[in-house]
Amino acid sequence: MRFYNREEELVLLDSIREQSKDHAKMTVLVGRRRIGKTSLIKKSNEQISSAIYFFVARKNEVLLCEEFIEELEQKLGIKIFGSINNFKDLFQYLMELSLERNLTLIIDEFQEFYTVNPSVYSDMQNIWDSYKDKSGINLILCGSIYSLMNKIFENSKEPLFARATDRILLKAFTPKTIKRILADNYPDYKKEDLLAFYTVTGGVAKYVELLVSKKAFSLDAILSEIYRENSLFIDEGRNILIEEFGKDYTTYFSILSLIASSKTSRPEIESILETSVGGYLERLEKDFNIIRKVQPILAKPGSRNMKYAIEDNFLNFWFRFVYKYQSAVEIGNFDYIRNIVERDYKMYSGRILEKYFIEDFKGQKKYSNIGTYWEKRNQNEIDIVAVNDFEKTVLFAEVKRNKENISISELEEKAQGIKKSFKGYTIDYKALSMEDM
Repeated sequence: MRFYNREEELVLLDSIREQSKDHAKMTVLVGRRRIGKTSLIKKSNEQISSAIYFFVARKNEVLLCEEFIEELEQKLGIKIFGSINNFKDLFQYLMELSLERNLTLIIDEFQEFYTVNPSVYSDMQNIWDSYKDKSGINLILCGSIYSLMNKIFENSKEPLFARATDRILLKAFTPKTIKRILADNYPDYKKEDLLAFYTVTGGVAKYVELLVSKKAFSLDAILSEIYRENSLFIDEGRNILIEEFGKDYTTYFSILSLIASSKTSRPEIESILETSVGGYLERLEKDFNIIRKVQPILAKPGSRNMKYAIEDNFLNFWFRFVYKYQSAVEIGNFDYIRNIVERDYKMYSGRILEKYFIEDFKGQKKYSNIGTYWEKRNQNEIDIVAVNDFEKTVLFAEVKRNKENISISELEEKAQGIKKSFKGYTIDYKALSMEDM
């Protein structure tokens, strides 16, 4: 699959590389596993023959340094004499070299130094502080374990705190990009195919690439790819999260499974698990960046009228339709789970359709605030409220798979309470369905 999107990130990385010719730059690139970080940095530096790429594998530091030196000698056409057996000395060598020539150094899976040698971070801080004012290095540090990368660069007690000069959070492909990918690879796609593709992949580059390579574009083909022996999707949720969560992963997984199954409030979750989950929810939101709080638009700060949602479409799907049926997975009864997906898909994808339009509205850059609305006991729910405070307009939208099931008069009635907050605004009501995708 060809390289898609990321134009803004590529422009930013090019700009940072140019700036590094005058003064040292340290860029932190983060994003969940499979999002396309490595592809992005390789694309950004494909014309830079001297760009050095280090991948931090979990192995002995001496062996890592041997690999790094071999890469260094090959890319820069130099010979390093003497033995360098630790990353501290190698990094110092590179910083000294950058006093004479502009260098791009990419370190991928940077958080793995916690396993290899945690002192690397304090060693790097000392060396960086000593050389950065005169250095011409373009240092790019990539990581896929969000909690550890956040700790390394955002925790004031950590040695590399406040050292980064730029930060890029790489996100999933937008609905606009997903449509382009489908148009290029499956020109006859239908709206149902687009929704299925978005529902399962959420725009995560690796999953998009896998389905494109298998020519799995329809819901039927996508489910056939997921629910089969040796499917790469079956263990994917566990593979990308178990390292984040550590020994408490079972509690986190239980919470995420409930949220994916529409048990989205803290009281609902606690009543089922029969334990307090406040700390877990806070870490899932702030430390792991996996869930987000959802409050009615214009809700006051501190309001307890709150729900939780899983940010990532694929993880939401995995916890709802794979992890929840782990017993069937263990005995290889994939047909059983697939029947459940097909039974529940219309209702499930209807909720994802709401997210699709919210993301699409964000991409239009027309609104100052976009959210949802509901009153106590989930009364008068409105799927989308999009506000433009500059032009004094507000849009209330109802979203359903079939437009015939939407009543504008009912939407107007549900909006009576929130309309009072938009006096003087031009108000519009809209029915959104799959035909509007």
